[in-house]
Formats: sequence, C-alpha cells, structure tokens
Amino acid sequence: MSYYCSKCKEEITKEEYEYSKKKFNLALCRTHQKNNNSQSNGLSKRESHYKEGMIKGRIAETLIEELFLTLGYNVFRYGMENTVPGIIKLLKGVKTEVADNIRRMPDFVIQHPEKKDVYFIEIKFRKKEKFDIHDKSLINYPYENAYFIVVSKKHIKCITYKELKAGKVISPTSKNYLGSRSEFELDKNVIIDFCDFAVKFFKEV
Repeated sequence: MSYYCSKCKEEITKEEYEYSKKKFNLALCRTHQKNNNSQSNGLSKRESHYKEGMIKGRIAETLIEELFLTLGYNVFRYGMENTVPGIIKLLKGVKTEVADNIRRMPDFVIQHPEKKDVYFIEIKFRKKEKFDIHDKSLINYPYENAYFIVVSKKHIKCITYKELKAGKVISPTSKNYLGSRSEFELDKNVIIDFCDFAVKFFKEV
C-alpha cells in the first residue's frame, strides 16, 4: 500500500504517514509537517515581537498614568484606541496622511491640578534609553506641542517635540528627567518611587 502527502501528493513512508496522522490528523510529508508545526506553535517571530513591544508600551503607559494620578492630575486617555474603539482594525493596511495622524494621537491629555493647564503626553518605552527626532514613530509627527515621556529600565525622562526638532535627545547620560520639568511641578520623591516600579517591571527585558 502506498501513502501520499495530502498537500503536495508526494509519496511518503508508512512511518511518516502514521506519525503525521497521529500528530496532525493529516497525511503529510516531512516538509509539510514542519510547516504545520510552525503554524501550530503560536505567534510568528514578527507577531511575537510586535505583541511584546505593545505590552511593554502599555505597562509604561499605566505606570505614567498612575504617577500623574498620584500627584493629583486629571488624566484622560486620548489615544485612538480610547477615542474611537475598534479603529485599529478599521485602519489596518490604510496608508494615508489622515490614518497616520490618527495612529499618532498622543496617549494622554493631562491637566495640572492647580494651574489647570493641559498637555498632550506621549509615552514611550525604550530599553536602551535612547530617543531622538530620527525615531521612526516621529516621521511626519503632527502634534508639535506634545511631550514625550520615555520610560526605561532605570529612569523616567521627558522631552518635548520642539526640543527634539531642535536637536535635543534622550540618552543614558542626558539629564532631562521628568522631575526636572518645571511646568509639571512634580514631587521628585514620587517619581523615584515610580522609577523603582519600572525597575521591577522591566528588569528582565
């Protein structure tokens, strides 16, 4: 009796047939067994990398949200997934200026508890603590009055889009700490506590 791969119709051995039927419930040659394995082992490397980055970003967002709430700020989630639920799927594959602007909506609007000033806040996690105007997320960035808070494994730093355009950067040696932004009037001891949280959350990254 002869056995054949149900995908490519190539002849296979009895052993290959029996193994494949047991594991995949299909008669497959070795090549298509490997393909089936790669499809059944969960996410692809690209998908896994994307999901991991998204999770890190959301942890960083939650960290900063809680920091400002602790300091008495009004905090409003402003990103596209919060403003227009379901829009991520709607814009998948759409490459227009409007779609790009929607994707780049800042994560939060925060309001100073006393002065009532409001600010656009964009949160970034950067493992290597490096962020400058050449970051791919800033290509054609439309919100020129936004503040970028960069969370790393050790520090929480802040820089404005205008400062980035002027050539300033966030790096491991830069001193642009969030607690130094005079417009926010933040308690540095609270920021230190939240930096400790960042160390705990991202120490294995």
